[in-house]
Amino acid sequence: MSAAVPIPVVEVENLHTRFGRVRVHDGINLTVARGEVVALVGGSGSGKTTLLREIIGLTLPDRGVVRLFGEPLFGGGALREQGLRRRFGVLFQQGALFSALDVYDNIAFPLRELNLFDETVIHDLVSLKLQQVELLPRHAHLMPAELSGGMIKRVALARALALEPELLLLDEPTAGLDPDRSDNFIHLIHQLNRELDLTVVLVTHEVETVAALASKVSVLADRRILICDTIERIMTMDHPFIRNFFHSGRSRHALTRRDH
Repeated sequence: MSAAVPIPVVEVENLHTRFGRVRVHDGINLTVARGEVVALVGGSGSGKTTLLREIIGLTLPDRGVVRLFGEPLFGGGALREQGLRRRFGVLFQQGALFSALDVYDNIAFPLRELNLFDETVIHDLVSLKLQQVELLPRHAHLMPAELSGGMIKRVALARALALEPELLLLDEPTAGLDPDRSDNFIHLIHQLNRELDLTVVLVTHEVETVAALASKVSVLADRRILICDTIERIMTMDHPFIRNFFHSGRSRHALTRRDH
């Protein structure tokens, strides 16, 4: 008997997206296997964040199918959909923290929404998540307006991990951070990915982030995915975006650091 084929964590099939007269996606296909870290890269307006939003159901495509863990995003009743959504966490580009809630309550929010845990358990879980993203207990009482850009990212990451997801989606995780904070945050994501056995899909325009984190890169150009493969194989492909993104002096420096 042949071994069963593993079910992909993310499956995007023949996705078409249009905003008014503007076609954004024209037959997107993408498969992400368990344990992979896949970076979505592409030029401005190529539809990277739109695709991420479609994967989690915040934006509906005109045509096509999105499956997570082998199941369609929608249909089958509210309980099935809720169970599916508990299996992924999202870090939005600007953090998307609730400005009226402190750090503790931001992280506790998805836990309270489930109505499954008492406050003692929630306190323990929030404390664990703060520890996982390398924040101190005293940070729990700060308001979002009191946080640095790097701390906002860490709190948002802690909230994304609150329900112990199998899939983590990151929208521009290092955008707006200075080089040191960006390196630290990349290291944190890499460490958590290893410790928690996550599957990760991230949107980024920064080659340093791609080089440090991605096991595969999916290149969005010409309203489709040109290729989804390792950096080494992608760099052999002749396309204007690939030349600009992977073959600049800055890119070569980042890729050299990755090799070491």
